Amino acid sequence: MSLKIVLSIIFSSACFAVTSAQSTQQRVRQYRQSRETILMDEYRQFVSIPNVSSDSANIHKNAAFIVQMMKQRGIAATLLDGTKPGTNPAVFGEVRVPGATKTLIFYAHYDGQPVNPKQWADGLQPFVPVFITAPVEQGGTIVTTHKAGDAINPAWRLTGRGSADDKAGVMTILNAYDALVKSNSKPTANLKFFFEGEEEVGSTHLGDILQKHQNKLQSDLWIIADGPRHVSGKKLVQFGVRGDVNMHLTVFGPKRPLHSGNYGNWAPNPAQRLVSLLASMKDEDGKILIKGFYDDVTPLTASEKQAIAALPNMETALKKELGIAKPDGNGAPFQELLMIPTLNINGIQSANVGAMAGNVIPAKAEAVLDLRLVRGNDVARQMQRVKDHISSKGYHVLDRDPTDAERQQYPKLIKITAGIGYNAQRTPMDLPIAQGVVAAVQSTSSEPIVLLPSSGGSLPLYLFENVLKANVVSVPVVNYDNNQHAENENVLVQYLWDGIETMAAIMQIN
Repeated sequence: MSLKIVLSIIFSSACFAVTSAQSTQQRVRQYRQSRETILMDEYRQFVSIPNVSSDSANIHKNAAFIVQMMKQRGIAATLLDGTKPGTNPAVFGEVRVPGATKTLIFYAHYDGQPVNPKQWADGLQPFVPVFITAPVEQGGTIVTTHKAGDAINPAWRLTGRGSADDKAGVMTILNAYDALVKSNSKPTANLKFFFEGEEEVGSTHLGDILQKHQNKLQSDLWIIADGPRHVSGKKLVQFGVRGDVNMHLTVFGPKRPLHSGNYGNWAPNPAQRLVSLLASMKDEDGKILIKGFYDDVTPLTASEKQAIAALPNMETALKKELGIAKPDGNGAPFQELLMIPTLNINGIQSANVGAMAGNVIPAKAEAVLDLRLVRGNDVARQMQRVKDHISSKGYHVLDRDPTDAERQQYPKLIKITAGIGYNAQRTPMDLPIAQGVVAAVQSTSSEPIVLLPSSGGSLPLYLFENVLKANVVSVPVVNYDNNQHAENENVLVQYLWDGIETMAAIMQIN
């Protein structure tokens, strides 16, 4: 049976479900509407707690806040640690439903990326959440007329680090359960909740936590509430994610910065060498030139190809919004490019620019590479390909700063260190319980939802497969233009409300 026919059946069934289950969805909505200001006040408190992954004290405050949220909703909550010191705790809870035949685990993460408050727009602070009328990049302004207890415009955005990525997942999951219980609609599946505190640093201890507590974490399916809805605004179910790893490169020049006039043309410039090295890794269309980089990609199935072909084409709108005349990819469709590995320059630095620029030959130049992996890639193998490419350009590769002896011996020196990486994950699109999730999400939407074989973003979902032998699907809830990982992060209020209804529907799958 083709994917098109399957989707047609699901959509037809879901349309029937919209009618037959309308009372449940309506009760959930009415309960939420009656408590919008209370829910948002609580969420603003949550977002106001700093959540940078490396800030252990505040990370534990976040975990304690989630525990309190769960207890207030009648969910027994506990913290799960690993076997190693320094682990940010995961928050776990469980609800058993009499007669339920399936168990779902809902996942979100509460930690966030580092912040530079100076980069945020005037009046915005990472941990002082306020409403804005629209993204500040589109002329949005801070709402100054809103008072406690006032109605909240669903078109507003709430700002703050973690407001979208990914405290929104915690908020919508817990309030979905609360709405079901308080509106006498109750879940039909056993529910477990798992909120991680290290996702933004590569889930360093997640595998250890899963291993230690694997008996508690058995389920029929993990539901991942992370990432944005489709660019079109449609609701989305994703069946996979890309893997990810960072590589830090440092090219060395003279032992100290040198006068560019007195030493120019003689002393090697590490900035020039680094940019030349990086340029050798890609052609002008963005194709990666590193030997073997695409070799072990697992081909998409026929169903996955059909799903990609059915996706809304948003490229024209994206090019206009982002100011891009010609994308990379040599004309390949945007969504197809998300299904292959990437090599991105996250940042590059050497000496100073702007008002602080000086006429110097710098002592070193640094860059951070971000490698996204797809199904079939292996983290260690992919990084080795990059290292082999660098060696082929005449560099002696180190994992530390060079000694004086090494500086005299090798004409080109580079230090390469790597972060904690992980492989990609992909769940079969025809998995029956996953199709139950599709039908549930579709039941909350009046238009066909989007199905995506794999997202462009990354999560360590392969650990759930490897350690727990679990199946995983993602159901994102936030807006695509949320500025996650960057300044002025925000979440569309209406999408929080939609997310509550979506998660509640999933909690009632049969």
